[in-house]
Amino acid sequence: MTPRNLLFTATSALALACAGGAQAETFRLGTNGDLYGLDPHSMTDSFTVSFLNHVYEALVRYDADLKIEPALATSWEQIDETTVRYTLREGIKFHDGQDFSAEDVVASVKRAAHEDSPIRGNIAGLVDAKMVDEMTVDLMLDGPNPLLNNFLTNVLIFDSGWLEEHDALDPIDAQKGEEGYTTSNANGTGPFRFESRTPDAQTVLTVNNDWWDEPQHNLTRIELNPINSDATRVAAMLSGELDMIFPSPLQDAKRIESTDGMHVLEAPGLRAIMMGINMSDKSNNPNQEGNPLQKVEVRQALVHAISYDLLRDKIMRGKSRNLGGLVAPQVPGFDESVDAIPAYDPELAKKMLADAGYPEGFSLNMNCPNDRYVNDAAICQALAAMFARVGVKADLTAETKAIHFERARANETDMFMLGWATLPMLDGYSVLSAMLHTPGGQMGTWNPGGYSNPEVDRLTQAVATELDAEKRHEMMVEAFRIADDEVAWLPLHAQPLSWAARDAVKIPQTADDKPRLWLARIE
Repeated sequence: MTPRNLLFTATSALALACAGGAQAETFRLGTNGDLYGLDPHSMTDSFTVSFLNHVYEALVRYDADLKIEPALATSWEQIDETTVRYTLREGIKFHDGQDFSAEDVVASVKRAAHEDSPIRGNIAGLVDAKMVDEMTVDLMLDGPNPLLNNFLTNVLIFDSGWLEEHDALDPIDAQKGEEGYTTSNANGTGPFRFESRTPDAQTVLTVNNDWWDEPQHNLTRIELNPINSDATRVAAMLSGELDMIFPSPLQDAKRIESTDGMHVLEAPGLRAIMMGINMSDKSNNPNQEGNPLQKVEVRQALVHAISYDLLRDKIMRGKSRNLGGLVAPQVPGFDESVDAIPAYDPELAKKMLADAGYPEGFSLNMNCPNDRYVNDAAICQALAAMFARVGVKADLTAETKAIHFERARANETDMFMLGWATLPMLDGYSVLSAMLHTPGGQMGTWNPGGYSNPEVDRLTQAVATELDAEKRHEMMVEAFRIADDEVAWLPLHAQPLSWAARDAVKIPQTADDKPRLWLARIE
């Protein structure tokens, strides 16, 4: 959940080191928010999980071209319709020196799929995980799963003995405020080791010289520095205190580009920015009786109150792409007919509200993060002004992402902002299963507003096991069309990738907006 597709490219802080002739191997990254903690199973925040990929690893991973490649597993095969066997990489050790084996995979997969796990939707359909031998694991599913490896890129592997030693075999939910040993300690197999962390100040990683893979980076140390203020983050980079900032504020692009030795990286992103909607019986606004948002006619009216072009041109500096649907064009399940942008028509919106029984409008609570997405608080301020024009009073609260998503998941607001890049699946099923399916079990884990449609549920379940790509696409499009007609969510735009870095920093910028610093070099 960050303006992300998360990757960056760095900028300078090593000015002093370089001036002294020292090789620049410390990567100083400035971000607009901090990690939720060090447990990659404890939250669905894509920035946190992507950063923890430097410490922990999965059985498979995406390469710089977003293609699946082996990681802790060297190969896999379909044993039967519901069983996939993974052969594990030998000779790998965790950072504390313990050997990696099938026992660790079984414990980690079961932990991720636990009923209390926030990421259980990433491994929906898992029935069991069993050791075949020390270096072989079978994953048993409840049916064919065309996206199993896509899911597994986000299921990072712990040392089972380490988890047991520290009473951490069961998952925690960081976005509910839960903490445990794994919140502030880490022990993975990845290219960097955890060294230290001061929440909201700095997290430090150091290179793992015993990493199994051949390093393409030349980094010895990574320093993550959360800096909430855009102006302060840009100033820190321009003054040489940072090597890269992520994200880079769109309004500062020209100033950064004009600074000697620095540049901005921009590209289309996967992340769809949208507003979630409370559809329960009761409004969270104390001044409002009932809940007008339960009526589809009211939700449709709000769509016509939004000037998509104004949001794009003024708030996003022309860098975003207007979205009428819930997935970006690069994501399987996208369809242009579903993505049609609704007409901006405040007078029509007012008439629709009157016809729905609210000629004088109504009140709602709107919550937005101020440190998660590109111009997130500014977007919500603009939306509140647009809604006011048609008589809807949105009481806006801008807050840090930790508070925001805790409120959102508890359905304590009437409208909230969410960004969804369909990660780790890179497939429309991500939205269908997590955000549109009726909540229950491993489904609907990000559907706090309570949207429910039996046909969308049926199509989602069919998509989950359909191996024919064309049939899967048709079913996803139909489910998205139903959700769009009912305004299950309020889509706004596809967020642009925006990083800024020192020219000496070389790193690939991928559409998933994730930082793969094991591919970065400072030259």
